Amino acid sequence: MKLTLMFREYCSLCHKMREQLKPYQEEFGFELEIFDVDEDPVLEEQYNELVPVLLDGDEEICHWFLDEEKLKVWLEGKKPIARA
Repeated sequence: MKLTLMFREYCSLCHKMREQLKPYQEEFGFELEIFDVDEDPVLEEQYNELVPVLLDGDEEICHWFLDEEKLKVWLEGKKPIARA
């Protein structure tokens, strides 16, 4: 699974969310792709005042602050089911 973080280098909330995601990456094993919205005019227009934004594909999980409860439910719902 790959999640995407819309990010700004100078944004303290962005750096905080990236750090908060690390334990979840270790637990759930997802890849985190980071895009600096300031490097792409289309992304900047789309996400300008919302960053940081955490996405799974085109679906927003949260923005501004990491919603840990929502993220955990989201990730648990995406986990492959172990077969006996």
